[in-house]
Amino acid sequence: MYDLVPKLTPEKVRIGVIGVGRWGPNIVRALTANPSTAVAQIVDLDEVRLDLIGEQFPDVPTSSDIKAVLEDPTVSAVALATPGTSHFELARKAMEAGKHVFVEKPLTTSVDDAHRLSTMARDKGLVLMVGHVFVYNQAVQYIRGMIATGELGNVYHCSSLRTNLGPFLNDINAAWDLACHDISIANYWLGSAPVAVRATGGSWVHKPIEEVVFAMLRYPGDVLVSIHVSWVSPVKRREITLVGDQAMLTFDDSNLSEPIRIYNTGVPPVNREELTPNEGYVSFRSSVREGEILIPKVHHREPLMIEMNAFVDAIRDGKETLSDGWAGLEVVKVLNALTRSLEESGREVEIR
Repeated sequence: MYDLVPKLTPEKVRIGVIGVGRWGPNIVRALTANPSTAVAQIVDLDEVRLDLIGEQFPDVPTSSDIKAVLEDPTVSAVALATPGTSHFELARKAMEAGKHVFVEKPLTTSVDDAHRLSTMARDKGLVLMVGHVFVYNQAVQYIRGMIATGELGNVYHCSSLRTNLGPFLNDINAAWDLACHDISIANYWLGSAPVAVRATGGSWVHKPIEEVVFAMLRYPGDVLVSIHVSWVSPVKRREITLVGDQAMLTFDDSNLSEPIRIYNTGVPPVNREELTPNEGYVSFRSSVREGEILIPKVHHREPLMIEMNAFVDAIRDGKETLSDGWAGLEVVKVLNALTRSLEESGREVEIR
C-alpha cells in the first residue's frame, strides 16, 4: 500500500522525475539547481535514456519502474515529462499515492480527464501544476502588467508565429505541441479563455498528423487571436504582435536582450457613418498616431527555473501558481475545440 502522507524533510522537497526524453532532462537540471529540492529518483522506460541521464546526474538514482517513486514515502511530488497521451493515468496514479504533481503541457488530451485531475487535486489538497512555461517568462509577465494598467488601451488583436523544423511527434499534432504555449499566453494576458475557435491545417511529411495549423481564437470583447504553428519551417521563430488602440508591441522570445518593442502608435475607432468617402482617407491619416519605439529593460531569468521554483513554493507554502490544473483545463478545452474545427473543415466551434 502507498503511504498517502508524504514525509517532507526539513531541508529539501524530494521530487521524482518521470520521463527524460525531450524535456525531462531540463526539469532535472532545474530541480537540482534549486537548493530547496532534491531529485529522489529518475524514471524512464528507455534504458538508453536512463544511462545518458545517469552520466549527467550520477548522484541521482534511476529506475524503469514507476513504483520506485510512487511507493517511496519520502517522495513528496512527481514531475511528469512523458508523452501527452500518458499524462492522465500517470498523474492520477501519483495523486492516488498522495504525491503533488507537476505535469508538462498539455495537462491531458481530453477535457474530461483534465477536469478529473483538477478535481482530484482540489479534493485531496494536492498541488497540480501544468508546465505552461511561458507564463513564467518575465517578458510575458511585463506585457501582462502593461495590459492590466491600460498602457495599450483596448486590445484589438494578437497574432502569434511559432515555427521550427521538427521535431515530429507521434501522439499529438503541431497545435497540441506548440499552440498550447500561445493559448496559455493569450489566456494569461487577456484574463479569460476564448469563446470560439476555428482552425485549418495540413500534413505532408507525417500524415495524418497535422504539421501546420492556422487557428483563429475569438475572445470576449471581440478580441481576436491568430496562431500559426508549424513543424515544417526552415526558420525557428517565436514572435507575437499585440495591438491596442493606444499602443502596440512585439514580443520576440528568441531575442533575450531586447524581447519587447513597444510602438507608441495607435488608431482610434472611426465612426464611418459620419464620414463622406473623400473625408475617410484624410480622417484616417490625421488620426493615426506614430510615435517613438520603446525597448524596455526586462531582466532575464530562465522561465523553467522560475516555474519549478513556483511548484516547490506551492508545495511548501501553499502559494498559488499561474498554471494550476484549472488553467491547464482551459487550454485543453481550446485545443479540443481546435481539433474539432480541423476535423470539420474549419467550422467555428464554441468553447464550453
